[in-house]
Amino acid sequence: MGLRVSEASGLDVVDLYRNAKAPQFGRYGMVHVRKAKGTKGSGPRRRNVASIMPWAVESLEDYVVNIRPGYGFPAHPALWLTERGGWLRAREIEDRFALYREELGLPDELTPHCLRHSYGTHSIEDGVDPKFIQEQVGHLYASTTALYTAVSDDFANTMMLKAIDLAFDNDPGTQTLQKSGRR
Repeated sequence: MGLRVSEASGLDVVDLYRNAKAPQFGRYGMVHVRKAKGTKGSGPRRRNVASIMPWAVESLEDYVVNIRPGYGFPAHPALWLTERGGWLRAREIEDRFALYREELGLPDELTPHCLRHSYGTHSIEDGVDPKFIQEQVGHLYASTTALYTAVSDDFANTMMLKAIDLAFDNDPGTQTLQKSGRR
């Protein structure tokens, strides 16, 4: 979903709800982010984030249905609970991520924020509209979202060829280029 760690840690169970446009995701089709990053000088903004990856929805449902109840705090509003029944803080997520990263021998540059970048990049490569991604990740400007995406060379080359084909297919001089063998 491309959430910031601080946004994910502030989620409550009631922030998960059905998206009428994607009923196949059940009550996990939309996430209401109440504590989203605001602009300079303002408080947190709110935004709704649509689920678009079925595997992520399945994982979230598995956590809510099978794992979260094991903490023993069914009335607590937090989506991500600590062992003592409190909200999991952003710093705790980052520390746990670092521990797993070290145990797996992954590079130190890998952080939870990298997952946010990966979300944007994979969404672009999957053909998701850039404006939609911009809204999903909560950026005011498309240029900020563009910094997040680092598509592969293969993807960039494929997009370039599609753009060239589209340009020639819509160009009335295409037949001339084809006949001359220049296409």
